Amino acid sequence: MDVQTESFRFGTVDRLFVEYVKRSAPYTMGADHFHPYYEIYYMLSGSRIYFVGDRSYPVEQGDLVFIKPNVLHQTMHAGDPEHERLVVHFGDAFLNGFSSLHRALLLSPFEQASKVIRLPRQEQLPVDRQLRRLADELRHKPAGYELVPAAAVTDLLLTAARYLQEHDPVPIHHDTPLHAKISEIVRHIDAHFAEPLTLRELSDRFYISPHYLSRKFKEITGFAYTDYLVLTRIKEAQRLLRETDKSITEVAADVGFDNFSHFGKTFKRIAKVPPRDYRKQI
Repeated sequence: MDVQTESFRFGTVDRLFVEYVKRSAPYTMGADHFHPYYEIYYMLSGSRIYFVGDRSYPVEQGDLVFIKPNVLHQTMHAGDPEHERLVVHFGDAFLNGFSSLHRALLLSPFEQASKVIRLPRQEQLPVDRQLRRLADELRHKPAGYELVPAAAVTDLLLTAARYLQEHDPVPIHHDTPLHAKISEIVRHIDAHFAEPLTLRELSDRFYISPHYLSRKFKEITGFAYTDYLVLTRIKEAQRLLRETDKSITEVAADVGFDNFSHFGKTFKRIAKVPPRDYRKQI
């Protein structure tokens, strides 16, 4: 059960959206989770496991998670489920207010190999004060509070970008060799998703029993193996529909579906619209 003891939000995801949530019970995000906008996740208190791209990260109080558009991600509880976090989403409408030079600078934290940035205490304290002030502004809504989010998010991005220009990120290592193995398997799926991948084939290739692989894949990534494979295929189908003139039949085949009807139903379930309507919207 998802027990939110406090939550509030501001804005819209197409421009700038900020959400604060404090939870006291175990919570796992919905499986179909990738979106066409940038995300910053800040852990105000507690701890979580965050799977982003091809690996899972332990996320502690003060950590920042930077997620590019259309990247699969999932959070899971780590020990005590109680935690509070601040999430920021923004899209091109927010970025269009900056020059190309400044836009590249502000987006540089999203280009790091590690998706989690753990600032040293001296640099982390001002960030924490600023984001707690942002949360208080949205909680109490004093006069002019609507001006605060854009300035706070811009300053956060600039702080992270400048820090990374001068320092290497603090390394966040895999918890166990099995975590590293699952990351290797995820990268293999990402490279070969259009092929008829089966759990048995993966278990043979990586010397892990199918049952153990299935259980540990879900435990470490937050996704069931079949869900991850389907989501990866649909994510690529969306990209092809946006960026190419290929027919929908060609797109379905290119991403690994041998049944066009099944592709259409699966695409609609995940994207909430049929492939043809998705292309028209774009």
